[in-house]
Amino acid sequence: MKRETTDIRKLRNIGIIAHIDAGKTTVTERILYYSGKTYKMGEVHDGTAVMDYMEQEQERGITITSAVTKFPWRDYFINLIDTPGHIDFTAEVERSLRVLDGAVAVFDGSEGVQAQSETVWRQGRKYDLPCLCFVNKMDKVGADFDMTIDSIRDKLMAEPVLLQLPIGSENSFSGLIDLIKMKAVYYKLEKLGSVYDEVEIPSELRAEAGRQRHLLLEMAAEHDEELMDNYVHDKAIDSEIIHRAVRKGTLSGKVHPVFVGAALKYIGVQRLMDGIIRYLPSPLERPEIIAYEPKNKDQKIPVRCDQQRPLVAIAFKITSDVHGDLSFIRIYQGTLKSGSRVLDANRNRRENITRIFEMHANERKILDIAKAGDIVAVVGLKQTLTGDTISDTKQPVLLPTISFPETVISMSIEPKTATDRAKLSEALSNLKREDPTFDTKVDPETGQTIISGMGELHLEVIQNKLNEEKGLKIRVGKPKVAYKEAITKKAQAEGKFVRQTGGHGQYGHVVLEVEPLLTEDGHWKREIEFENNAGGDKVPRVFVSGVERGAKDALSSGILAGYPVVGVKITLIDGSYHQVDSSDLAFEQAAAIAAETVLKQAGPVLLEPIMKLQILVPEAYFGPIQAGLLGKRGLITNSMPHGNMRIIDAKVPLVEMFGYSNEIRSATAGRGTFTMEPFNYEKAPKQVAEKLIV
Repeated sequence: MKRETTDIRKLRNIGIIAHIDAGKTTVTERILYYSGKTYKMGEVHDGTAVMDYMEQEQERGITITSAVTKFPWRDYFINLIDTPGHIDFTAEVERSLRVLDGAVAVFDGSEGVQAQSETVWRQGRKYDLPCLCFVNKMDKVGADFDMTIDSIRDKLMAEPVLLQLPIGSENSFSGLIDLIKMKAVYYKLEKLGSVYDEVEIPSELRAEAGRQRHLLLEMAAEHDEELMDNYVHDKAIDSEIIHRAVRKGTLSGKVHPVFVGAALKYIGVQRLMDGIIRYLPSPLERPEIIAYEPKNKDQKIPVRCDQQRPLVAIAFKITSDVHGDLSFIRIYQGTLKSGSRVLDANRNRRENITRIFEMHANERKILDIAKAGDIVAVVGLKQTLTGDTISDTKQPVLLPTISFPETVISMSIEPKTATDRAKLSEALSNLKREDPTFDTKVDPETGQTIISGMGELHLEVIQNKLNEEKGLKIRVGKPKVAYKEAITKKAQAEGKFVRQTGGHGQYGHVVLEVEPLLTEDGHWKREIEFENNAGGDKVPRVFVSGVERGAKDALSSGILAGYPVVGVKITLIDGSYHQVDSSDLAFEQAAAIAAETVLKQAGPVLLEPIMKLQILVPEAYFGPIQAGLLGKRGLITNSMPHGNMRIIDAKVPLVEMFGYSNEIRSATAGRGTFTMEPFNYEKAPKQVAEKLIV
């Protein structure tokens, strides 16, 4: 194994993102093999993929949890995170992209941009990650390079810049054309692609290669003056100048270099690895992050990739372990030593770092020290949760935390034996620490334990973890939809809480106004806003936090069917207090009374989660599938032929989608597939609401 460099300019922190089944785990396995990190290629279809080390991942042939590894390439080192492609595990993608410096988006050459491709691309753009594109599976039936490039441009609003062209497609796919070197590259299948030949471009492809190189130079020249000058004056252009220009455009997020290949057939992966070190940034080249003081959020503090400055890191993933929680952290600034004391700035708790590990999937290498730019795992953090900032004990700072989508589905769960009850509670608590999109609570009315997640597969994986990893025998109820409530108009109401006892009494009086909080496209927002417009002579500032707490608590249990109210702005507009009897508790109670009253007057409605659905079916089954969607209150937003298949985009209420995987299998003789993700919440029809409102 190559000795690790200490030059941070030669470090890359990247993630591989894609729609499910685009082949990203196979790409990762090839990368690890060619880098010398592994000596045998694992295969997803055999259940031997190194990065899919969980038993459930091997059985299902999908990635469920993001896995971290570090490997050498040329004289660089790369930290790589292989993320899931299934929407139910989108939190794994979200928290991985938050701590990375660049990404590789893998696309199925026969499908182009698919539903989850759009989602992960949006997540990457949210963090301004420079991104390379790898058009994979060019050997697959239906592979269409031009269609895939068009879909990247049209659906992702991206600017793909072609660095390579495929030679053939489907069964005839045999290699690629390097548009910078202007050479054809053929890989030796018998040598697992580790050996390849660079030869002259076949005569029938020279004209197209020349045209595409011209477009490449035209796009790259916009990002480099020397290249622009050479290009305009028709001078010879050195390869290094092109690389430099493409790198500048990539780091600015204005272009996205495109590579091509077939990972399963060992074609194109090494050149993708070269692209990672050439075009994606080192930690030093990423913009500084603005943190702030925990006690004064107006005091901004720039965080730079400097090993000599005070420690700043973020915990982005936690997994339970027999020896204690294993916390994955990205170090943005400073140095972390084994056996040191740190501060969890979010919880103001001092924590110990007992061990530091470099991870390779589920294998560990002990480290004494980790520095700015590194991604490592540590043992010793007891209270720290995903998104918490780890900082120097004497100079605490807070980084922006990681936000996750809300759960959309829930079900009841109970142990089959009384002795397992305590074990179940502990197991659910551990799973909640590991997974920010998993939630658990006890229903106060029925006493049942309710678990919530991102979809049926997500909850199914949770059940299997409880059964197989925790050794618990459990019973589960039918999945239920996580409905919400909202209001449709502005309203006002007052609340008074007055109690007289022998000593001090209780007095709180508020007038609240509520109004809908909507997005630009007219959907209810997920959050609740609070504003204080009552003067201190009406409600003293010391009691305002109690008013906010009381009002928000009342909204959490709804007014129609007991679901949380969302998309509301609450304004405290008036009130009164008693010099002696007023207290925080009295104002909290008064606000709860006012909120409950005002919700009834504000036109409450029930909201249901709507899912964005993409279906791929043989053309012959389009009619029945279309009719089935309409019967589920679905709205088809797009439908287009794709070879002898048809792609259908639709929006469908989540409640109608339970068991759809079995339904589509039987309706299409097992040939139809679908993916879905949360889209928004919309007002539930009267017939749906009436069943839920009692």
